Amino acid sequence: MPERLQSERSSAKAVDSVDGRYVYGVIEGKEPAGFGKTGIGASGESVYTVHHGDIAAVVSKTSVFIFDPTRENALAHEHVIENVMKTHTIIPMSFGTVFRTDDDIREVLKSIYPSLKDVLKQMSGKLEFGLKVTWDKDRVTDEIRHGNEEIARFQQELNRKHLQSTYFARMQLGRMIEKALSERAADYVREIYDGLRSACVASRDNKPIGDKMILNAAFLIQREREAEFDAAVNEVAKKFGDRLNFKYTGPWPPYNFVNIRLKLERGTAS
Repeated sequence: MPERLQSERSSAKAVDSVDGRYVYGVIEGKEPAGFGKTGIGASGESVYTVHHGDIAAVVSKTSVFIFDPTRENALAHEHVIENVMKTHTIIPMSFGTVFRTDDDIREVLKSIYPSLKDVLKQMSGKLEFGLKVTWDKDRVTDEIRHGNEEIARFQQELNRKHLQSTYFARMQLGRMIEKALSERAADYVREIYDGLRSACVASRDNKPIGDKMILNAAFLIQREREAEFDAAVNEVAKKFGDRLNFKYTGPWPPYNFVNIRLKLERGTAS
């Protein structure tokens, strides 16, 4: 049964001593809100909101820093977002987004207001979960060598003709095994998606990392269906037993389902 991993909880380089504003994300809300003294950086600045109409950026004061993507800084960034997520839908900004003033932030919120409102509406009440699935490639390869009839026959033919050591024979056998591995991985991934599709709003398939990972996916879930999705993941994992290893993470803001943060970054740079 997979264990869901919760995110955990700074070093930075000062460019100058002018106060800036570190931006964590954008939420809906007309009234000022505070989220504790948990801001990124060593001083533990208050996290508060900067508004334009009925939307707001979640920020904390900082000297204008170029933040190193250290584990400590990344976890501080995520800690604030997790805290905000308890009560709000948040469009997350990428790590290290810094503005000089509150007025700069208001100007950017104003300039992309329609896009922000549209994304906030689409993502309202939704959470993201990550799922990475790996296998023991050597073990699966061995199973294919012995269980795939075509490959087994070819191997026997090579042995009979004493050709197993020739370059072209090895190449052909290798291609056959890789094809069988790809087909089996695709079958497993299809079964996993089939088992989870009914409990999610949307999914995104990211590129697997390394040769042992067969699935690297993000799922968008209605907040009230979180327990249902948990159960579905556990059921799928149970079905595969020790053939596959499931790493299940979240909840996260919808990083994989919005790209509005890129527009805000351009505003930061301008």
